[in-house]
Amino acid sequence: MRTDPAAWPGAAVTVNGAARALVGAQPPVTALDWLRGLGLTGAKEGCAEGECGACAVLLARPGVDAPTEWTALNACLLPAAALAGQEVLTAEGLGTPEALHPVQHELAVRGGSQCGYCTPGFVCSMAAEYYRPGRDSFDHHALSGNLCRCTGYRPIVDAAEALGPAAPDDPLARRTTSAPPPVPPQRSAGWVRPTSLDEALTVLAEPGAVAVAGSTDLGVEANLRGARPALLVAIDRLDELRGLRVADDVVEIGAALSLSEVERRLAGRVPLLDAVFPQFASRLIRNGATFGGNLGTGSPIGDLPPALLALDAEVVLVSTVGERTVPLTTYFTGYRRSVRRPGELVARVRVPLPLAATTAFHKIAKRRFDDISSVAVAFAIDLDPSARTVRRAAIGLGGVAATPIRASAAEQALVGAAWTPDGIAPAAAALAATGTPLDDHRASAAYRTAMLARALPRLLATTVDEVEEGARS
Repeated sequence: MRTDPAAWPGAAVTVNGAARALVGAQPPVTALDWLRGLGLTGAKEGCAEGECGACAVLLARPGVDAPTEWTALNACLLPAAALAGQEVLTAEGLGTPEALHPVQHELAVRGGSQCGYCTPGFVCSMAAEYYRPGRDSFDHHALSGNLCRCTGYRPIVDAAEALGPAAPDDPLARRTTSAPPPVPPQRSAGWVRPTSLDEALTVLAEPGAVAVAGSTDLGVEANLRGARPALLVAIDRLDELRGLRVADDVVEIGAALSLSEVERRLAGRVPLLDAVFPQFASRLIRNGATFGGNLGTGSPIGDLPPALLALDAEVVLVSTVGERTVPLTTYFTGYRRSVRRPGELVARVRVPLPLAATTAFHKIAKRRFDDISSVAVAFAIDLDPSARTVRRAAIGLGGVAATPIRASAAEQALVGAAWTPDGIAPAAAALAATGTPLDDHRASAAYRTAMLARALPRLLATTVDEVEEGARS
């Protein structure tokens, strides 16, 4: 690893096809501020917390379905230091006034831009979807993290749906057929990018060192609350944390894989996670947020923990002294606290197989997408179709206690109960009494309790046909 701080100003990043020295990029400088300092002012700061998408840019990253994929990310959250050695595209690099990119052209001719503040961010998110390998239609979730106050979205969606395939000679499409640039090791004031997990664990033992991957949580803490860790340790590209394995008895998910990568690589093998992914923030956030980061923050309103609790998941923790495996049911110890020791990382998540046959994820929030849960309920239930009773039940909850929790009393009341309105009534009552919900700006305690009370009847109503079909077969 290069440890000479004087070498840091010479670190290079390719921006819109041109090499740029990464000068003045030490934390807490964000990728957004650094790019705007170059005069690339299309990307803007709207919220500084990854909700509006005005800051979206494209990075060339390792792909799932192609060697490289153009990945849209929130530049307001990403440390500028993380760009070293990388390829970045902003809206200015996609086209020119004389030769618009197809995305820019469609937005222009269909009236998809009015005040224009959000437009460059929409352009980058749409371009990432435009170049998605194997695209046969436009996934509207590609725009779920981009907000616009002017157009009402209809002309923007019209522009997205009008996009055909990329032309065979499109240089950005051709770029996806070769590997992305390797991420160079780095060390400068406040920033380290190790070359291996062992090295990362050694550095994390230093006082004030904090691991960073997608920076979707830490970036908000830095922007809005002034968090200034003494040393950021980038772990997002470590091969040891990026594996995904599906065996006969377990699914193992690397802690540094983004949610978008996991979603596509699992390809439907874990239906409960498939129910979570579209409701987890936005595509821009899911392109950066990781499993390890979501568990590492210990938030009681994270969307992944309730689902992983219902799946009986385990967390593999690693440090310089070795690995240990902890059931997720014992991982959380208090508000934003866990059993993780200083210098210990989440290495991977283990989901045992076989999976429950009936699963569901209910997220109650003020907005349908790109919002934080008021209440989250995850179900993993095995039914006996012939007897129409519950054989096994696991229920994970978020937003109703200081930590994500299992609804143990409701689970016990369900086992052996008839899968009917009367049969589940005791379990529904137990579920409504679970946790210690609070009044806050998202919801009242009474509302949260009411949502818990309705969760099981709602699930029952959606599975009647499934149970009837099982009984007939």
